[in-house]
Amino acid sequence: MNSSAVTIRPVLTKKDRKAFVDFAWDVYKVDPAWVPPLKDEVHGLITPGKNPWFEHARAQLWLAERGGKVVGRISAQVDELVQEHMAKGTGQWGMFEALDGEAAAALIATAEDWLRAQGMKTSMGPISLSIWDEPGLEIEGFAESPTAMMGHHRPEYQSWIEAAGYGKAKDLITYALNIEHWEDPMIDRLIATGERNPRIRIREIDKSKFAEESRLILNLLNEAWSDNWGYVPLTESEIAYAGKKLKPIIFNELVRVAELDGEPVAFMLTIPDINELTKDLNGELFPFNFIKLLWRLRKPRTRRLRVPLMGVAKKLHGSRLASQLAFMMIEFTRRDAVTKFGAKEGEFGWILEDNKGMLSIAQLPGASVNHRYRIYEKAL
Repeated sequence: MNSSAVTIRPVLTKKDRKAFVDFAWDVYKVDPAWVPPLKDEVHGLITPGKNPWFEHARAQLWLAERGGKVVGRISAQVDELVQEHMAKGTGQWGMFEALDGEAAAALIATAEDWLRAQGMKTSMGPISLSIWDEPGLEIEGFAESPTAMMGHHRPEYQSWIEAAGYGKAKDLITYALNIEHWEDPMIDRLIATGERNPRIRIREIDKSKFAEESRLILNLLNEAWSDNWGYVPLTESEIAYAGKKLKPIIFNELVRVAELDGEPVAFMLTIPDINELTKDLNGELFPFNFIKLLWRLRKPRTRRLRVPLMGVAKKLHGSRLASQLAFMMIEFTRRDAVTKFGAKEGEFGWILEDNKGMLSIAQLPGASVNHRYRIYEKAL
C-alpha cells in the first residue's frame, strides 16, 4: 500500500462526477463477474434534476484520494420518506467502492460525520441511493454475475464495513431456478384449479397502454409492500421516471396482472437479464452502442430472466388465494419465457430474509439461494 495519507474531498464539479462514476472501472477491471453499468444511468441516478428521488431527499458524494489518485468513493443521504416510513433519525450511505481498508474507513467516517451534522442518529448502508435502486452489500454469490439492477461487490468490503462498527440490519436474498424443466404436482393442481375458477383472470399487460398499466402496477406495489421492512413509497414523479426507464425492457408476455372479480389484486414483473445484453458495451452507449442495444432489445433472448417485483393486495396476504395467484402468474410467465425468449433460468428477488409469504413462493422445487445482500446499521 502507498504510505501517503488518504484525503477525502466532496464531489463538486462535472469532472468530479465523472471521476466518481468511472472509479468502478478501476475497482473491477479484473473481475470477470462484474457487469459495467451504463454510465448514463449512473450519472442520472446521482444528478438532482434528473432523478426525482432528490425531490424528497438530499445527498453528498465524496472521493477518496491518495497521491492524487482516486482510491474510493461514497455517498451519504437523508431521505424525508425514510424519516417518515422507516424511522426518524435514520440516515443512509451508499455508492461505496474502495481499493483498500484505509480508504474505506476514511470514507465511512466522513459519511457518518455528515449524517450526524444532518441530525441523524442511525447510519444505515450500503443503499445506493434508495431501497428501490441497489440496496445491500453482496456477501454471497461473488463468482456469478448479478442480474439486471442488482449489485456486485468485492468480498473484502464486508470486513471493512464491520470493522467500522456496523452490524446486520437485514439480509436480502435472491433465488435461482431452472425454468426449462420445472413441475410440481401439488402446485400444478393449484394452478389448474385457478384456471377453472371464473372469478380469476391472469392477463398480460398491454404495452400500448404503458402509462396506464405502469401506474396500475406501481400503485399496487406501493399498497402491497407498505408493511415491509425498509419500505418507502414511490412518489408520482418516481413512478413516471421508473416507468420511462423500464419501458424498453418491458414485454407484454413477461408482465402479468391477476384480477379477482375484475379487480387487479396482484402482479408479477419479469424482465430479461439486461446485463447479458450490455456487458460488452463497457458502460458506453455512444456513439454506436445504443444502436446495438436497441437491436438486441427488439427481441431479446437471454439465458436468465429476473422477477424484481411481485405484489399481492394486502387484503389477500397470508391467504391460499394469494399463493394460487402467485403460482399462476409464475407458470404462465414461465411458459412464455422459455418458448418466446429462450430463457433457461429464472431469478426471484430480492426478498427480505424474514418475508415468509414471499419466501414460500420463491422456494420453489429446485430453487436455491444464489446471492445474498446485507444492509448494515450503526448508532451514531
